[in-house]
Amino acid sequence: MTNERKAYPSDVSDEEWAFCVSYLTLMKEDAPQREHPLRELFNGLRWLARAGSPWRLMPHDLPPWSAVYQQTRRWVRAGCFETMVEDLRVLLRLAAERNDVPSAMILDSRTVQSTPESGSRAGYDGHKKRKGSKVHIAVDTLGHLLALKVTAASEQDRAQVEALAQAVQHVTGDHVELAYVDQGYTGETSAAAAAQHGIKLEVVKHAKAKRGFVLLPRRWVVERSFAWTARFRRLARDYERLASTLAGYHWLAFALLMLKSLFTKSA
Repeated sequence: MTNERKAYPSDVSDEEWAFCVSYLTLMKEDAPQREHPLRELFNGLRWLARAGSPWRLMPHDLPPWSAVYQQTRRWVRAGCFETMVEDLRVLLRLAAERNDVPSAMILDSRTVQSTPESGSRAGYDGHKKRKGSKVHIAVDTLGHLLALKVTAASEQDRAQVEALAQAVQHVTGDHVELAYVDQGYTGETSAAAAAQHGIKLEVVKHAKAKRGFVLLPRRWVVERSFAWTARFRRLARDYERLASTLAGYHWLAFALLMLKSLFTKSA
């Protein structure tokens, strides 16, 4: 199928596919139940994530939407994109002449507007004055994803510190010692939750006389990471019925960004 259609800008390159095919192969390529090439199914998912289209509007020259959807569900349930991000993060850190595992991280969240599909699990963010879901992330000092959690927008940032700290220490082997946060994470409860996992919270505050946009030390890195995900229109709003699906698409987005970064650096 790949040779019979005009390529989309979102299609995976040969170098990227050679890297990620082993992560995405859950059964043999020539398995009798496989009707469509795995690479084309991945191309279909990449197109959907970038275009933000409903499933049923997928172009006819890609595999049927139902086939891409079913394979996507398998990948998300198997944690394929999380595993890919973990390995890509190590490679990108080594390419930047950093240690393979970080010793510091940055925490933050963003509120994603709900839709009728996700409205049943949405909450109201009083600060942002928006109803939807809140995506909490932990990134290293280069902006690469370490851990992620999706909650209702009504949930407090400080209440997610323990879950994020535990997840980060799991993937880094208890190597992280410091977390940069904003003032939404202040308080003894959040500090104690981080300390249980050997992490110290450092609150980066705004200058007292702030006028206009101010670039905060360390904190700008996680804001850039959220900006990177804005390239994927599927993440512009919460179109998913399940929180796990929204989380899976964020892992996918970071995997695609890191793939591009890795092979751009090596070109």
